[in-house]
Amino acid sequence: MGIMLGLIMLVILIFSAILHEVAHGLVAERLGDPTARLSGRLTLDPRKHIDPFMSILLPLVLILSGSPVIFGAAKPVPIDPFNLRDGRKDIALVSLVGPLTNVVIAILSAVILKVLRLYAPGLETGAFIFLYVYPILLMITQINLLLAIFNLIPIPPLDGSKIFSLILPEREAATYLSLGSIGFIIIFFLLVFPIGGFSLEGLLFNLLSFSERLLGL
Repeated sequence: MGIMLGLIMLVILIFSAILHEVAHGLVAERLGDPTARLSGRLTLDPRKHIDPFMSILLPLVLILSGSPVIFGAAKPVPIDPFNLRDGRKDIALVSLVGPLTNVVIAILSAVILKVLRLYAPGLETGAFIFLYVYPILLMITQINLLLAIFNLIPIPPLDGSKIFSLILPEREAATYLSLGSIGFIIIFFLLVFPIGGFSLEGLLFNLLSFSERLLGL
């Protein structure tokens, strides 16, 4: 993979992850918690969101290694659950809106791709569009699908864990969510060392392929 293509993928990933986190903060504020705004995190300024490992190092390693799946994350926006009106349900709603934002971005990008397929060949700039614009839109679609899928994995502290915890009794949910302190170690282990034929990277790739087929890509 060329350096320029890798950098474009990294930029798309970072801003997609930022939109994901800002969405968390905006919905939390609507539900009564202004912590994200008071912390200066309701902004698109990358300096407020970039995490050195999850935003840069991990995706760069995946890009340079030729991994079929590229994903990462921005620093989580701070949420104070005591400010939310409906406790666990609101936490789950705040968590859901991040992946949902990435799904919406992916769908919009996929729609534009389909329009370009229909009309770009008849334009004078058709060659330029298919050479430069189309690949970037395809990357936007794929990366946002991966971010949504990755964040919905029910391993704390990912968004999927907070949604899944709703079906657990309160005490068991608290114990389950406490695994968030080692969650990324678990995720990294599953990525590097497949267990019993299970590969997290393979699962993500298969889910991505399925999602792309649903969008007609």
